[in-house]
Amino acid sequence: MRVYVPLTLPALAEAHRTGELGTGPFVAYAVTPALREWYLSEDIEELEYAALGRAALASLRMLAADRDAARRRVVVAVDVPDGAASADPDRGLEPSALGEVTVTVTVPLAKAASVHVDADDAEADVAAAAEALEAADGGDDDAQFVVDGAEDHELLWYATQEIEHLVGRG
Repeated sequence: MRVYVPLTLPALAEAHRTGELGTGPFVAYAVTPALREWYLSEDIEELEYAALGRAALASLRMLAADRDAARRRVVVAVDVPDGAASADPDRGLEPSALGEVTVTVTVPLAKAASVHVDADDAEADVAAAAEALEAADGGDDDAQFVVDGAEDHELLWYATQEIEHLVGRG
């Protein structure tokens, strides 16, 4: 099963240092039944892109909590064994939990398929979005517009061999 793990650049640096993306249980995002229902598509590439987007939003939440981290969202795509990740059926349709899964195993960073990171030119919008997130969650339409501005930036794709370069920047 392909999962998308939200991180920050400092968390990616820590994963690079330890060789572990995460030790179970930890939250990731994947194509879940609820995400399929919400996104209304059967195209697996579109659904995986939606799961990646959900993970990017979770990364933004991590940035809002870590004011010292570089203002760039980070998502690592990794395949885990079937049964190693599961969605909570009681939370599946909650907007905040769409695509959310719990990974119950330790995942070596070496198993990562790719890394997705904001470009440098996204930092100002991502910083503003991290600041506006709490107000957006409270229903402030102007703040939601700011958060959506970060989502307008596509995450760049990096091979796992480029992680060392990425963490040297952040």
